[in-house]
Amino acid sequence: MTAGRPDAADARQPGGREVGGRYKWVALSNTTIGVLIATIDSSIVIISLPAIFRGIGLDPLAPGNIGYLLWMILGYTLVSAVLVVALGRLGDMFGRVRMYNMGFAIFACASLALSLDPLKGGGGALWLIGFRMVQAVGGSMLTANSAAILTDAFPARQRGMALGINQITALAGMFLGLLVGGVLAAVDWRAVFWVSVPFGVVGTFWSYRSLRETGSHRPGRIDWTGNITFATGAGALLAAITYGIQPYGGHSTGWTNPWVLAGLVGGVLLLVVFCLVQTRIAEPMFQLGLFRIRAFAAGNLAALLIAIARGGMQFMLIIWLQGIWLPLHGYDFERTPLWAGIFMLPLTVGFLIGGPTSGYLSDRFGARLFATTGLLLVAGSFLGLLLLPVDFSYPAFAALLLVSGLGQGMFSAPNTSAIMGSVPPGQRGAASGMRSTLQNSGTSLSIGLFFSLMIAGLAGSLPHALDSGLQAQGVPAATAGQVAGLPPVSTLFATFLGNNPVGNLLGPSGVLDTLPAQNAQTLTGTRFFPELVTGPFHHGLVTVFSVAAAMALVGAVASALRGRHHRAGSGQPADPTGAPTTEQTTDPTDPAGQKTVPTGQKTDPAGQKTDPTNGQEECRTAPSS
Repeated sequence: MTAGRPDAADARQPGGREVGGRYKWVALSNTTIGVLIATIDSSIVIISLPAIFRGIGLDPLAPGNIGYLLWMILGYTLVSAVLVVALGRLGDMFGRVRMYNMGFAIFACASLALSLDPLKGGGGALWLIGFRMVQAVGGSMLTANSAAILTDAFPARQRGMALGINQITALAGMFLGLLVGGVLAAVDWRAVFWVSVPFGVVGTFWSYRSLRETGSHRPGRIDWTGNITFATGAGALLAAITYGIQPYGGHSTGWTNPWVLAGLVGGVLLLVVFCLVQTRIAEPMFQLGLFRIRAFAAGNLAALLIAIARGGMQFMLIIWLQGIWLPLHGYDFERTPLWAGIFMLPLTVGFLIGGPTSGYLSDRFGARLFATTGLLLVAGSFLGLLLLPVDFSYPAFAALLLVSGLGQGMFSAPNTSAIMGSVPPGQRGAASGMRSTLQNSGTSLSIGLFFSLMIAGLAGSLPHALDSGLQAQGVPAATAGQVAGLPPVSTLFATFLGNNPVGNLLGPSGVLDTLPAQNAQTLTGTRFFPELVTGPFHHGLVTVFSVAAAMALVGAVASALRGRHHRAGSGQPADPTGAPTTEQTTDPTDPAGQKTVPTGQKTDPAGQKTDPTNGQEECRTAPSS
């Protein structure tokens, strides 16, 4: 590295190839577009689901159709969680840029297929679910390798800034998808998928033309046993959680369903087998030895917890806004999906402010301070949301969202930089995949966890509130009792989809047509249902946000225990465990813990020497002997 020349070449790789200069900015811009479009598509269908299901002529709330709804929401995340580690590992073996480029091409083709869905009804839904999963494969190849590409391309003094921009763009994309989906769904449901096609085509062409392999990688064998046990175990576990939300046998949720229980138990057992297998093979898919690095283990634990809390917050805020607050303020239920995305923009603004800023500052002052402070802000925002009334004042709500976004941005960028900078260069693809897997798994877990908590809270009080409220407006007792006996998940999803809840619940019975006009107007107005469910909903909200606040606080403790940071370029080595450097250091990726190398040097599993800072400074790899 040439001191004082940020645009000079910063490192030299085997074979004399230089990185740095303008190439690192090309890598940053391309990978940022890649993760942005991948994460926008992970959430874009949430808001646009009403238009999508109307377009294919399917009622998602009809008996037997809730499964289509859940898989449309969760299929993308589930595939990402299952495959991203394997795809990161393949990047280490065959080239991160090669896997990234292939991901862009797959993503573009799947987006085109989604927009051309030729089927109707259940067939149309299965077409969309299937190609959403294919799209998730391409998106996983983008997210699994983007952080590793940036870590290879940028020197340590700029790495936090680069990863901060990339990571916050990814997180912001999740919330921008809500807004983009609402806007495009108002035009045409196919536009929700069309929007990804030009980005995918341009991104594919650009990445193939501009990106090149700059990091160290080594050929190896695919760990088929690990891939199969992990994919099967994680898939069974997450699928069981998906079906656990659905009612079963007269219960409001499906956690007593034998198939759900079998999926939970079988998934956990297969993941245990997977972990045992990974410690006994020469070239494992999941580098469990990396968890011996304190910064890696603590950073990933904190990231998992905040992913669970963030996923729960996203869905609860949407239901809060769409089902209660916006209708109470005069918005028609059909318009609430778009306006929910607009009113949640302060969260995205906080991300965009906190991420790059903290990423830049963490390069100079370390990740622990910013990441830990960010999680404390997130916990405080959850506690603040608990204190708000259901019919809140928007400025206070917006301020809390801004604080939450700022805190998540302050955490995510330095935390990602610390995780990626703590591992040997040859393991960065696997490390990036492991990080992404834990975050994606956290999102899937959050939906099952927080929806179950909310449904349990509603199940105790919502039936009585519905029964008495409907009868007070002239609905026959038998019909009111039948509607009140429906699973709460149907009521939740009705608000979630932007439908008029009472109109949806009473529509099949035809009772609305027999009531006096004033009563029917009251029942289907914007105030009856929100006022009816305010009490039960707030009870569930308190439970959900209390659990989320506790997770953020535990994550803050884990972040604080990540270890010390030595400023890049200071001449002091940054030991990944946070402990002072000793005369000899054990290679943390050696499962047996037997390899030792002289102080100031780390050795990756291939035997390649890296620079003294083990990823905290720029990496100079020498050909292995």
